[in-house]
Amino acid sequence: MESTERVDHAAAPDDDAPHLLVVDDDTRIRNLLKQYLTENGFRVTVAGNAGEARRKLAGLDFDLLVLDVMMPGETGVDLTKSLRAEKNVPILMLTALSETDSRISGLEAGADDYLPKPFD
Repeated sequence: MESTERVDHAAAPDDDAPHLLVVDDDTRIRNLLKQYLTENGFRVTVAGNAGEARRKLAGLDFDLLVLDVMMPGETGVDLTKSLRAEKNVPILMLTALSETDSRISGLEAGADDYLPKPFD
């Protein structure tokens, strides 16, 4: 009998692995980042918007936040500004390649670095 289940050959990250929160309104990007990072030994939690991210931040500790700059409602830049008043966790902003102003805004808001999209 042939199985159609996907077999994941990567070992699950252990509890001591760095824990990342990926916040992006694009489901495809969230899922790709989660898969790639998990396969490379990270524990990954995802959120689709700033409100969902805030709820997860209230109950969990993270070693790194990966925030999309352009999200509907509260943007990644706005979320970064407010988080900097409360937390000292590193923040990596995801920005579209042509959004130079967004990159600058994110860094001025307190992000530690940025990664342009699309990325390899």
